[in-house]
Amino acid sequence: MTDTLVPYNTFSALAISLLIIAVISACGDLSEKQSKQVDEALQDSLTSTTETWGVDMDITEDGLKKIRLQGSYAATYNTKNRNETHIDGPVTIHVYDSSGTIKTRAFSNRAIYKTEEAIFELYGDVRVNTEDSRHLESEYLEWEQDKNMINTSKFVIITTPTDSIAGTGFEGTTDLTNYSIKEPKGRVTVN
Repeated sequence: MTDTLVPYNTFSALAISLLIIAVISACGDLSEKQSKQVDEALQDSLTSTTETWGVDMDITEDGLKKIRLQGSYAATYNTKNRNETHIDGPVTIHVYDSSGTIKTRAFSNRAIYKTEEAIFELYGDVRVNTEDSRHLESEYLEWEQDKNMINTSKFVIITTPTDSIAGTGFEGTTDLTNYSIKEPKGRVTVN
């Protein structure tokens, strides 16, 4: 048996909207303005939801694979003001370069993808590993896909072949070659 996710607010708003329509209809014909207002109210309250189990999805751009996303379950919510996908994990994201080679891998317990902004939010046991042995660990990470930037206000640990540093507040590129930590703590070896 599968459960369908229907947010309580959406159901309540739909029921109220239908009740309003029934009351107005019982009072007589609707004017064109009233009909338009009712239609707008219904559009605001309707949510389209799609569910997927065993998620394995490729995101391409100009015919090139940019991202491969894997997760155990995903629910996509579409409304007038919200278009996002919630992914349960374990979540794995592979980021490819222009030659089709994986340059970065990200892992988390769950994620949210905000379609309009092209932003991933990764939650719980977040790890980022690059092909040149750079690693990041945190509990939360936001990735701006279009800018290829990641950031968090939470505690992070970064290890590279030459150093290890920890701190709170991070901003950098997805390949971890350029980054800054707002409140750093740790050891750095400078050649």
